[in-house]
Amino acid sequence: MSKIGKKPVVIREGITVNLGEDSIEVRGESVAFSLPILPGIKVKQEENELIFIPQNSTKQTISNWGTMRALTENAISGATKDFTKALIIEGVGYRANVEGQKLVLSLGYSHPVEFNIPEGIKITVLKNTVSIAGPSKQLVGETAAQIRRLRKPEPYKGKGIRYSDEVVKRKAGKKAIGKTG
Repeated sequence: MSKIGKKPVVIREGITVNLGEDSIEVRGESVAFSLPILPGIKVKQEENELIFIPQNSTKQTISNWGTMRALTENAISGATKDFTKALIIEGVGYRANVEGQKLVLSLGYSHPVEFNIPEGIKITVLKNTVSIAGPSKQLVGETAAQIRRLRKPEPYKGKGIRYSDEVVKRKAGKKAIGKTG
């Protein structure tokens, strides 16, 4: 049994949820999400809660049960407030700034790297921290991963782009060998 799937999803104030035959539509103040209902799952709305019921007990249906509930919870959360991720740029001469719909990064290459900001994502830069915000948890995470992929942190000096909560394991460099060695 799915521990996550058993919990009902509370529909917050200001959010409207429409249940279709094969999709759930979540509308907030400025955003709307449409989620397909995964196979083997039945969705029922009772007052201000959504309840997810598996139709059978196959392994795939039980997996879909928890996944469907989590996706719906994320859509409702994203409709009320934005999800955020923070990236830290570390290195001499490494910097970032936003120019229109592009994030321009200086990452030690011979040229600046331009990253097109996806629709629905807001990026702000403050010193060496890049903040990514948006209503879709999946899109925020994917955008952060794409930016991090441009220059992953290296283990010797820690230069590169890392998540704010990421710990980079440092390695010892070469040891100096004395005259007697």
